Amino acid sequence: MKDRLERVLKRIESAARKVGRDPKEITLVAVSKTFPASAVREGFSLGLRNFGENRAQELREKAQHLQDLDITWHFIGRIQTNKVKYFLPIVEYVHSVWREEELQEIEKRASKIKKTLKVFIEMNISGEESKAGIRENEIRIFLEKALQYEHIEVVGLMTMAPLVGNPEDVRWVFRRLREIRDKLSKEYPSLKELSMGMSNDFEVAVEEGATFVRIGTAIFGPRK
Repeated sequence: MKDRLERVLKRIESAARKVGRDPKEITLVAVSKTFPASAVREGFSLGLRNFGENRAQELREKAQHLQDLDITWHFIGRIQTNKVKYFLPIVEYVHSVWREEELQEIEKRASKIKKTLKVFIEMNISGEESKAGIRENEIRIFLEKALQYEHIEVVGLMTMAPLVGNPEDVRWVFRRLREIRDKLSKEYPSLKELSMGMSNDFEVAVEEGATFVRIGTAIFGPRK
């Protein structure tokens, strides 16, 4: 894992420097889904502090085993409203909000424990039917709704690009998300972050402005 992580960090740094960015602007979220708590512990020992999970119950079980570590947890998966109660007390960030019922449930649960949750609004830039997310013509209305909740802090936008052989083929997806963020942030200054890029395309995402990259396989190895 040490060698894999070093390669990832070098690649992030190289992509950032290529476009004149400071690599310190980019938060690496290590996607530990399906890997055991011991793998997270190893990653933590190598300097990782941000970890992402996509299943509420798996996250809850893992976090219980790792309470002695000062981990910043991210929920990155599809949100089932009946599972919000499992992950909300644990996580600091949720990357995948795009339905109003999710906002309502997060607000309800967060208000009970007096917690403010940092949220990314997920956008479907590619137009793939299989992908979740707000469409471009819906983002402003949804953002206005999200900003009304007292215990939700909208920090940015998130997207998932199609899985392709050549990352250059999805550069436009990341570029478009950045353009939308840039336009909206003139009216909504809190909208600063871009969560985009995974193991197969994170360098292109960094070149296009990603501030959070979600990387699993390239750090932990292939999933079974």
